[in-house]
Amino acid sequence: MEEIAISKFKATCLAVLERVRKTGESVVVTRFGQPIAEILPPRDLMSQRRFGARLGSMEILGDIVGPIGDESDWEAAQDPEDEPKEKGE
Repeated sequence: MEEIAISKFKATCLAVLERVRKTGESVVVTRFGQPIAEILPPRDLMSQRRFGARLGSMEILGDIVGPIGDESDWEAAQDPEDEPKEKGE
């Protein structure tokens, strides 16, 4: 694993990134001799299925919240034609 000072990394950033991509070897960026970052090669994202990766890995055991009342109590479930008409209509 190669180490590079932050000042040199700033000056040659694109070249360092390209070298990591091509060789697959990581580079540690240091500041005053202490590591502050590690540049890693990209993972093969095409081989990983992201959307639906956990498909079939879960089981539904039931509702989170049980019924809270009768549907007929809900204002949104009322038929607008059954509502009493106000005077003057």
